[in-house]
Amino acid sequence: MGARDQTMKYNGPKVKISRKVGFAITPKARKVMDKKATPPGQHGNSKRRPKHSDYAKQLLEKQRLRLQYNIHEKQMTNTMKKASRTLGNKVDILVQLLEQRLDSMVCRAGLARSVYAARQYVRHGHILVNGNKVDMPAYAVQQNDVITVKEKSRKLECFQEAIRSSSPPPYIQVSKADFSAKYLYNPPREEVPVVCEVPLVIEYYSR
Repeated sequence: MGARDQTMKYNGPKVKISRKVGFAITPKARKVMDKKATPPGQHGNSKRRPKHSDYAKQLLEKQRLRLQYNIHEKQMTNTMKKASRTLGNKVDILVQLLEQRLDSMVCRAGLARSVYAARQYVRHGHILVNGNKVDMPAYAVQQNDVITVKEKSRKLECFQEAIRSSSPPPYIQVSKADFSAKYLYNPPREEVPVVCEVPLVIEYYSR
């Protein structure tokens, strides 16, 4: 993976950042946070937390959203610009555009245990879209597209483990038998399992 790709994602300590933003971004972080969910640092357990400005709240929610989709700031900015040009509810549209990313779909369908793993699987050629190999994590999946794990890859433990715990949202239809997932429709915000106050993100980029 080239240097350009490394700048596209968060490579720091994922348990620490998970505790900071308040949700687990990897299975390992989830295990740690089940035991200790407070923010990192000596004041993490303090009952009295400092009040945040409106800007600080917007910034936090923007960081939360970016982390859950493992995207660079430039990608987030471009997605927001596209959402702003599209007619309709901006909250729904922004989330839909992010959900349509191939790596997001692989993760959401339960073909990978985290979006970080999903990105690697796509990059390494394990994922097919409508029977064709697609190795671009940002590829936009369309309604009725079918995503599958390449047949030779299905025996790998990482895919076997992921598919066993697959629990997709209503807009994704999964067939565990053939490691496939179909994108049924563009979902409203309330159906998308992201931890984020999306309106605050839109406010951030509207400044």
